Amino acid sequence: MTEIPVHFAQPLSEADRQPLPLTGTERELLTAFLDWHRETLALKCAGLSDAELSSRPVPPSGLSLHGLLRHLAGVERWWFRMQFAGEDVPMLHYSDDDPEQDFERLDGSVAEALAAWRAECDRSRAIVAATADLDATGTHRASGEPISLRRILIHLLAEYARHNGHADLLRETLDGTTGY
Repeated sequence: MTEIPVHFAQPLSEADRQPLPLTGTERELLTAFLDWHRETLALKCAGLSDAELSSRPVPPSGLSLHGLLRHLAGVERWWFRMQFAGEDVPMLHYSDDDPEQDFERLDGSVAEALAAWRAECDRSRAIVAATADLDATGTHRASGEPISLRRILIHLLAEYARHNGHADLLRETLDGTTGY
């Protein structure tokens, strides 16, 4: 039997995730929904071994939960730190020569991927909290045009929703777990 690593030893349950608010300001609702989706990904990964998290159980797709953690850490960094805050930090798991390495190359441990993803989420939250106005802008790297924090939050919600759908299929294939 594969030993379950400490970082996922205790599976989370739906009760561990904050319920979504029914009312609030635009900022409160956007950030609550984004955090809910972030925790959904953590729930999808909870209780699985490193081997299960790194497996690609839905052919012909090359997706794995480990790859999703790596990808979404890079997404958080790209949108909040690099494009919005203008930080000069290197890309995570991406290069022009190897653009799919977040999904295809699962070098490094799952614990490292989880820690990097959590750190990027924490930094993203800090950037959002330090920005008073959702209309504040960074620079969209592809176009050079301004991009608002509001637009980035909405994009991240869509990104997590899409990938949590993938995580649903991966987890159900691995052990039959559905929900969250």
